[in-house]
Amino acid sequence: MRFVIVTGLSGAGKTQTIRCLEDFQYFCIDNLPPALIPKLSELCYASGDKIDKVAIVVDIRGGGFFDELFQSLKTIENMGYKYEILFLDASDNVLVKRYKETRRNHPLANDGNIIDAIEEERERLKEVKKKAHHIIDTSNLSTRQLREELKKIFISGEKFESLVITVESFGFKYGMPIDADLVFDVRFLPNPYYIEELKPFSGNDVPVRDYVLKWNETQEFLIRVSDLLEFLIPYYIKEGKSRLVIAVGCTGGRHRSVTIANLIYENLKRNGHSALITHRDLTNDTLGDVR
Repeated sequence: MRFVIVTGLSGAGKTQTIRCLEDFQYFCIDNLPPALIPKLSELCYASGDKIDKVAIVVDIRGGGFFDELFQSLKTIENMGYKYEILFLDASDNVLVKRYKETRRNHPLANDGNIIDAIEEERERLKEVKKKAHHIIDTSNLSTRQLREELKKIFISGEKFESLVITVESFGFKYGMPIDADLVFDVRFLPNPYYIEELKPFSGNDVPVRDYVLKWNETQEFLIRVSDLLEFLIPYYIKEGKSRLVIAVGCTGGRHRSVTIANLIYENLKRNGHSALITHRDLTNDTLGDVR
């Protein structure tokens, strides 16, 4: 029996998650009052093989009922029933954007102030997040990517790493990413922009990639960055960090940074990490300035 409690911030993807779990043949209930969890778990465990996968969504839409969650969890623990908590998170900026796009009201935004509502919700969910078995930050996840992460946890049985790493290339001429946790400046590498036949291409193209990779300093840099990340990542996970943004910058964000970001991303995936790749400035005035 897998008994999954889905919770997290409003707008972080609980609806999409429960739809995915339904596709995975989970028996799903949305917005269940926490006081009913012990009775539901008792019925499900008593059903034998009839119901072997259950997922319920419990969140602050339940109002005062939500505060009974910890008591209900203690009750089912005393009953000898196992459960998992899946916590869905996202950055404040992403949550605000999602609410503006959908024109929905936040459950706690009685006065219409979404930022204050998100802060209040984070505070109320703080202890629940600490108790979570799985944390997914959906800030940079598409619906398809979220589905893949859920599949890893609840279908494939793969080891789940709660830290989602985003590798982002950028151009310093357009400003540094404001959400970057680690920034690597690769402007020290030879610049393909000054090679006439390479100028029209980007770091996603083989000629530029081969040019960037042929230098000894590139090879040594990649080894050192890989060693640093493999050292840091377990500690980020240990401290409960759910999202890590690694930014790689060159002058224009089209050649060197794109290639290096791709290589870092590929290495992270080979090492079994949950990673995403994005190129912020790849299409910015492609030939108008030094790269």
